[in-house]
Amino acid sequence: MSRYRFIEAHCGQYPIRLLCQVVGAPASGYYVWQQAQEQAVAPGEPAWERALVQVFGRHKRRYGTRRLQVALRRKGYRVGRQRLRTAMRQRGLHALQPKAYTPRTTDSTHGLRCAPNRLLDQPKPTQANRVWVSDITYLPLANGDWAYLCAFQDVASKQVVGWQVGATMPEELVTTALQRAFWAQPPTPGLLVHSDRGGQYCGTAYRQLLHDHQAVRSQSRRGDCYDNAQAESLWSRLKTEVLELRERPVFADLADARASVADYFDYYNHERLHSSIDYQTPYHTHQQLLPLNALNCPGYPEV
Repeated sequence: MSRYRFIEAHCGQYPIRLLCQVVGAPASGYYVWQQAQEQAVAPGEPAWERALVQVFGRHKRRYGTRRLQVALRRKGYRVGRQRLRTAMRQRGLHALQPKAYTPRTTDSTHGLRCAPNRLLDQPKPTQANRVWVSDITYLPLANGDWAYLCAFQDVASKQVVGWQVGATMPEELVTTALQRAFWAQPPTPGLLVHSDRGGQYCGTAYRQLLHDHQAVRSQSRRGDCYDNAQAESLWSRLKTEVLELRERPVFADLADARASVADYFDYYNHERLHSSIDYQTPYHTHQQLLPLNALNCPGYPEV
């Protein structure tokens, strides 16, 4: 592999100038080579391989062979996953891999009354805005402090419908994220909103906000974090696909965390193909699965 191909393969993970220093190549030389690659067709290189490199770079190492195969097929290239693996290995292209999740039980010793798990033994919803899940996660900052992210995600479409990042995690973190979700999505009466047993999801303001929008509260069973597995999966994907691309796996500060989360959720909703929804984007799927009475509707009146 040439020095410039090595830089091209890893530029989604590290700054180009840093890679040039590592391999002893001038940055100007790399940019000249890159421009030549875009303008000329390499002799004997199949068109699907050039498309592979473009798609892989566009999604910043977030696509493995399954999503790459779907993306290339939609461009007119029918390529098997084994050929993709071989081509990627030859070019030094390595997709990001989520780390194994080690569950941590939520502290539910707050003394507040929790709701039952109303998702148990229920079929998966087939319409959007019928069931949302939520959770809070920690975001590491460069100074050693933490930021906190709360998000609400639709179960059927996988779209992130509302989120909030804060320096602390009071009940307001959750209610702000939920209110943003209600502003973005006309709440369907009877909407089920599921979370873990954290105290933020048991407070008066949170319960009142649900009541005002005719939504129903649901919470995981004690000590069983897998009751909220979809929310945990979102955190695993976000931290892998945002932090693992950085020189250091931290956010610079609170403002950087907010901006990075906003960029990622915009990408996640509108561009990233999701395997569980037939390799469609969450936004596209959400629009397809909206109840008919929610289409072109500015919102429901409060009761």
